[in-house]
Amino acid sequence: MSRLPISCFIIAQNEADRIVRTIRSVEPWVDEVVVVDSGSTDDTVSVAQGAHARVISQTWLGFGRQKRFAEEQCHHDWVLNLDADEVVSPELRTKITELFRSGEPAREAYGMPIHVVYPQRSKPRIWARDHWCVRLYNRQVVRFRDSHVHDTVVTDGHAVGRLTAPIHHFSIRSFDHMRAKLDRRMSLAAEHASITSPALTLARLTIEFPLNFYKYYIVRRHITGGVMGVRYAALQARFRAAKVYRLWRRHRRPHA
Repeated sequence: MSRLPISCFIIAQNEADRIVRTIRSVEPWVDEVVVVDSGSTDDTVSVAQGAHARVISQTWLGFGRQKRFAEEQCHHDWVLNLDADEVVSPELRTKITELFRSGEPAREAYGMPIHVVYPQRSKPRIWARDHWCVRLYNRQVVRFRDSHVHDTVVTDGHAVGRLTAPIHHFSIRSFDHMRAKLDRRMSLAAEHASITSPALTLARLTIEFPLNFYKYYIVRRHITGGVMGVRYAALQARFRAAKVYRLWRRHRRPHA
């Protein structure tokens, strides 16, 4: 099979145990894989190179800015973004191949579902329904947001196509790892969040945990994940409630 005119880019740091699986899910059919490493102290660089990725070193710029830097290193305008712990499913590979069968795709950006895979599992839970985001796009038309905290693609009103096949997200080495990862992101998000009124923040604080537990457990269907689904939903709800609590403390002690 001929390779598609797509550059896949991945930002990474200390992902030697996971990044090879990510690269192997795309390397046989995209034209190039670009890994931007931000100072790994493990074997991330060598194992990525061994899996036929082109590796570039770049000091950490922040989530959105690091991905914008990675976009600029790609040889093709059509790019596919993956995190170092994500895998393109065979079904998604088929969908993307069909898009390019007659030349360039009809739209400038395409979103797809991201399905979480629990620790020690090889595939998502039954009836998985997690978040959806844009990962395949023409970088001449849309780009990642120039942000230290957020890493979302700004489509500026362009129509976004939807692909129904998923990316599998192996984001959790363990639930202890998930808790530590969420705590780091909570601190960063709370630091950069805008402060609203104290009354509104207090009102949010009272509903944030139950509302988000419902969102993850019922709406995003972690109810089908058994005990692991309960733990996942509870940790996500705790993360969001803790972020609001940090904001509430900033109201009470604005100069602390």
